[in-house]
Amino acid sequence: MGKLKRLAGETVLYGLGSILPRFLNFLLVTLHTDVFNPPEYGVITKLFSYVAVVNIIFLFGMETAYFRFSSKKDADEKRIFNLAQTVVVSISLVISIILVLFSYQISDLLLIPGHEKLVIMLVAIMFIDAVVAIPFSRLRLQRKPTKFAIGKLINIAILIGLNLYLLKFSGLKPDISFVFIANLVANAFYLVLFARILLQWRPAYDRSISPQMFSYAYPVMLTGLAGMTNEMFSRITLDKWLPENFYPSISKESALGIFGACYKFAVLMNLAIQAFRYAAEPFFFSQSNEKNSPQLFAKVNHYFILVCCILLFSVSINLDVLKFFLGQSEYWDGLYIVPILLLAYLFLGVYYNFSVWFKLTDRTYYGTLITIGGVIITIAGNYFLIPVAGYFGSSIATLLCYFAMMVACYLFGQKYYPIPYSIGKDFSYIVLTVVLIYLINSLAIADGAIGVVVHLTLAVFYVAAIFLLKRKDLVRKQA
Repeated sequence: MGKLKRLAGETVLYGLGSILPRFLNFLLVTLHTDVFNPPEYGVITKLFSYVAVVNIIFLFGMETAYFRFSSKKDADEKRIFNLAQTVVVSISLVISIILVLFSYQISDLLLIPGHEKLVIMLVAIMFIDAVVAIPFSRLRLQRKPTKFAIGKLINIAILIGLNLYLLKFSGLKPDISFVFIANLVANAFYLVLFARILLQWRPAYDRSISPQMFSYAYPVMLTGLAGMTNEMFSRITLDKWLPENFYPSISKESALGIFGACYKFAVLMNLAIQAFRYAAEPFFFSQSNEKNSPQLFAKVNHYFILVCCILLFSVSINLDVLKFFLGQSEYWDGLYIVPILLLAYLFLGVYYNFSVWFKLTDRTYYGTLITIGGVIITIAGNYFLIPVAGYFGSSIATLLCYFAMMVACYLFGQKYYPIPYSIGKDFSYIVLTVVLIYLINSLAIADGAIGVVVHLTLAVFYVAAIFLLKRKDLVRKQA
């Protein structure tokens, strides 16, 4: 349990550096949906969806490659850092120059003509993200979650402060460009945070190691690109594949804005997954040579599922509270998709746990194949379901995609790197949680205030029940 406690402690610290900042960023949804109408928010949703995809190309899978090659016996970490940073900076710089040169054409292609300055700002944001990605990975490898957390928290403080000033207190008419200006200034802080490391970095290439890193990294990049396509595809295509007048009272652009805003609630699960991954990825590599590592990985997955079930339950039965985070009531119509997306992200988190087998056996191409399969499901699901079910169809497509990826990864993993996951017990918690959510949300409570109190109380009881069950389980095993 000592190793699990250490992993949990580091996850909490990384949570402060990833979940808390992103949660605070999530609170900006309240501000943005208050000052921007759904079509305007739809533009923000679409642009940041493209950013998330392009960022994967900029990084080229070098974060994972850096962990893998730095963790090898007798590895020169500083040398590996220079090699990885050289690849990331080179690729991101070349692509950034191309994107800036064609910013006018890109703005037309994205259906935002005359907004080439937004494109240039987005390119700058992505370039800075890429430049500091390997330095952040070094903090994770060196187990310095405190510095990691402080950097992320200062960044989000700048971001929130600038959003509030520009959109509420500057006296200027709110404009979507303010959102991107705030992001760019906040990201520029990272250059100050890592100034020493960046100045010490020296471009490098090793005839022996660099090709190996490329071979290891490009399948990871393709996997990440496919994975981000799975996550962002619906937000890029919804307004294109949604029939005219599908929603009688709103436009397609408004539907995208509503979908994007409600999707933010599902990101709460993704934030928990991200914090866990920050701590777990170097943990898995460091424990891979231990004799009992398969049993340890199974325990990690079990407790991960328990925490995610708590989050799934607590958010899904309290949408009547969470809806007030959305500024205008127009956005409330899409809240019913939140439990579906939360469950989808839970499956994605379990997939990440299962994926440890191909990272430790250097079979990263399996991750690529599995995720490409997910892309096929995503594209087909959105293509067939959006015209008949709108953004509900997109949510179902996401759920089917991540469930299929999780199952495929488990089946392949048991063949090449068997891990004794407690599949029956783990997924009984998920099924029970989903059933409880459905039953509770089916109850009609006339008084809204009483309903809120009841649901919050049920969430507390659910958490208490989970802890009591696990405590009883631990006592039984120790007896």
